[in-house]
Amino acid sequence: MKNNTLSFYFNLTMFVNIGRYCFVAFAFCLLLYSFIVTANLFMILVILRQRTLHEPMYVFVALLSVNALYGSAGFFPRFLMDLLSDTHLISRPACFTQIYTIYTYGAYELSILGIMAYDRHMAVCHPLHYRRNMTSRKVIKLAAFAWICPVFSVGAALYLSIRLPLCGNKILKVYCAIWNIAKLSCVSTLVNNAVGLFLTAVTVMLPLIYVLYTYLRIVLVCMKGSSEFKSKVFQTCLPHIILFVSYSVAVFCDIFLSRIDVEKINPFLAVLLSLKFVMIPPLLNPLVYGLNLPEIRKHVFRMLACLKPCSLAIS
Repeated sequence: MKNNTLSFYFNLTMFVNIGRYCFVAFAFCLLLYSFIVTANLFMILVILRQRTLHEPMYVFVALLSVNALYGSAGFFPRFLMDLLSDTHLISRPACFTQIYTIYTYGAYELSILGIMAYDRHMAVCHPLHYRRNMTSRKVIKLAAFAWICPVFSVGAALYLSIRLPLCGNKILKVYCAIWNIAKLSCVSTLVNNAVGLFLTAVTVMLPLIYVLYTYLRIVLVCMKGSSEFKSKVFQTCLPHIILFVSYSVAVFCDIFLSRIDVEKINPFLAVLLSLKFVMIPPLLNPLVYGLNLPEIRKHVFRMLACLKPCSLAIS
């Protein structure tokens, strides 16, 4: 009975001892987190302030920024503390809270990217019906769908993990993850595995397949259009493609790490692959959309130009 009793804390064992360089890593990650928060808040502010950006595509871009802030808040504060700590213990409630935050962040991201693919498909393949179909009410319904569905799917998987009797507390990761906790189970995890595979198919594979389908339709339509039409479509779809590809790679890296023996690969490589999922997407969103979409870029530069004289006046 004693062996089956889990202590109140989990031990995150993937942290590599880098000695005094931990302060350099802390400073870099703090700057990265500050940039992610500032850039995404700025994107949201630009889209909220400019009435010309109150269009479905830009609303979904703002949702990506909101999700980036949410996911970053669930990861960075705890990670920054661990960088400066000699021990990396995390309580059970904090661990499961982090799991919920990071997993819902990941599911939200894919849901929003899937909805954005639908929006681009409607704009390119059915331009005459776009305004009639993508009304404000429909945008709200799509956004609600993207936020509500992951709550239940992640909640179900988390509930099954919380119920497991565990025979250890060492998690081979720099943050808490469901599969790593399932590996500590004293009993069979057949039900957890089956539910996990089903939820992965629903929350990951279905959006990926749908995005690929919509872009296949867009490519077929572009083949019949003029060069000017192709250029315009490419300009509006490129940011979404970049984010979709980078996020897909990050997701598959995280899944790959969960299914292999991490101790057999280079620890620095394992940490980098693990961090890609929680660091790269929140960083890319404001950079890709802020610099590639002309409408957003124009208003971003205009707001930055307004901020400069204000800062000079204050000084």
